[in-house]
Amino acid sequence: MNQNITPQASDSYTLLRTSLALFKKQPEDLQATELEQAKTQAANEFTIESRILKSPEAGSVIISDHELQAAYQEIRDRYEDEETFLSDLNKNHLDENSLRAALFRQCRVNVVLEMIASRSPTINEVEIGIYYHLHKEQFHLPELREAAHIFISINPDYPENTYDMALSRSQELYTKLQKKPYKFADLALKHSECPTALQGGTLGIVPKGKLYPEIDSVLFNMKNGEISQPVQSEIGFHLVLCTKIQKAETLSLQKATPKIQQMMTDRARQKCLRAWLSSLPK
Repeated sequence: MNQNITPQASDSYTLLRTSLALFKKQPEDLQATELEQAKTQAANEFTIESRILKSPEAGSVIISDHELQAAYQEIRDRYEDEETFLSDLNKNHLDENSLRAALFRQCRVNVVLEMIASRSPTINEVEIGIYYHLHKEQFHLPELREAAHIFISINPDYPENTYDMALSRSQELYTKLQKKPYKFADLALKHSECPTALQGGTLGIVPKGKLYPEIDSVLFNMKNGEISQPVQSEIGFHLVLCTKIQKAETLSLQKATPKIQQMMTDRARQKCLRAWLSSLPK
């Protein structure tokens, strides 16, 4: 299948693709410095892609109508209606035909790159084992705690949030929770001044050092299911609930193998691609 593509259309598509990748914005929405950066990278990418498409390997690549339509439809499906889609294309100096041509070019480049990357050597168990034993610290998982909190701020500008009132309110909530700990989420929704109140005060699963130091030191000394007394941080008082404990561990070689294999395979593929690209005529 042949697709004619003008340099202007291809440049427009490459600039659009680069702009979205770098800044998640279309070229027309970029600041001057951002646009210049996007243009520079787009020009470099286009030059490299042109060299790839002149390689002997590219001569054997065939892109089917089905593959091209799938690539086109993937972009079309990002839009709710045809009018908005075509309007966006027009803003970027493209139309349906030039987009298809640019996608045909990109599909060919991707196939060539995958062909070259597949030449990289297969990673064997011995290499994986050596890497694991030389970098064992990478597979140490720190202790994690799943937690929630009820937050009462200290703000002298509000009578109910003076230091004494905030502490008193926190202590009252603690007393209620000692009798009905299952009410934690409900009380968080009603009383917590943190946005997490909408999720029952959930803070998520955290390692040491992520939360305020005062909360951190209490949380990592709690039992599963325990609720702390009011803990003061620099912004107010917190009632902390520990909902889950994940002990620190070092992954075994067996558990670490998929991660190591993927990482080493990716590195080998990138090395193979770099070597091949550097061998192409300028």
